[in-house]
Amino acid sequence: MTTETTAVHRIYNFSAGPCTLPLEVMQQAQADLVDFGSASGGKGLGMGVMEMSHRSKPVVAVHEAALASLREILELPDNYQVLFLGGGATFQFGMIPSSLAANGQRVDYTHSGAWAKKAIADAKAVGADVNLVYDGTDNSYTTLPDPATVQSTEGSRYLHLTTNETIGGVQWKAMPSCDAPIVADMSSDFLSKPFDVSPFGLIYAGAQKNIGPAGVCVVIIRDDVLEQCNGEQINYMNYANHVKGGSMLNTPPVFQIYMVGLVLEWLKGKGGLAWASEMAEKRSGLLYDAIAEAGGGGYYSCPVDAAYRSTMNVVFRLPSEELEAKFIAEAAAQGMDGLKGHRSVGGCRASIYNAMPLEGAQALADFMREFAQKNG
Repeated sequence: MTTETTAVHRIYNFSAGPCTLPLEVMQQAQADLVDFGSASGGKGLGMGVMEMSHRSKPVVAVHEAALASLREILELPDNYQVLFLGGGATFQFGMIPSSLAANGQRVDYTHSGAWAKKAIADAKAVGADVNLVYDGTDNSYTTLPDPATVQSTEGSRYLHLTTNETIGGVQWKAMPSCDAPIVADMSSDFLSKPFDVSPFGLIYAGAQKNIGPAGVCVVIIRDDVLEQCNGEQINYMNYANHVKGGSMLNTPPVFQIYMVGLVLEWLKGKGGLAWASEMAEKRSGLLYDAIAEAGGGGYYSCPVDAAYRSTMNVVFRLPSEELEAKFIAEAAAQGMDGLKGHRSVGGCRASIYNAMPLEGAQALADFMREFAQKNG
């Protein structure tokens, strides 16, 4: 980062996505949006980053730098390829089974909540033989199985899981050990903690939670899985074509990739995944402690099994929907926005991604205690 932060009005954004972004990243982008290269105070190229050809040298350099930063942060071995694709993670729900299992081949899925449900539906829609190795319907997706009990079935092309359910606030804390490659939707906890990449055949993550604005999806695919891609698929649906084209099979989302690159540089400067994990535990700990303590216990409730509570999306309920509405409105008036739970489940939800300052989580925890005392 070359742009120093200045005093600006900023609230605490607890929205589930698009995410809050680092202020210094936003300020650098502000300058480059009009005149790329001017963020350091000098003369730029005379046009904004969004206006430039994706084949131009400056944009290719931005693209390559973002790829290099991601590989560095994850310590990716050479047998993994990294792509920046359009369409977000939702597009991958269909692209993955279309590429790897569309001809009626067996695939295993874990059903952990709303986003896993969508991935399962699209896999069925493209003709894959979907087998559920875990279904959380009976417990309303409030817990997860012991990873040691989750196994792939014989002949399965992959085992799919959603590492963190943004809506339900449930998160895998360890990965299953199975014969099939694991395919993981990491959209809402990607780059929030260190992890071993070796069990994963494919990782995908929409950028708008931890690493940038909406409009680009990171896909990381291992070479042996890449070789299994169905060559009968249309051009854009084949990962091998994207790898060959260097993520530029068509015009990529240039501005989003530029922003991802800036956020990755910011993350490296903070200390990488070790720092991200430490901060995630601190932020979520403040809120879960407030849930447990406020009002003498019981005023707030979190439906999620304590062993699998998310460090990214803290969900909670108040004694009534009327109090929840009041809580959300009063929090917003104090500069804490985005706390309304997803429309499908109601309640409250605080999304605390990498760029959420610890002070924001502390402010919310303090407000929760005060609100309980006044309205308990």
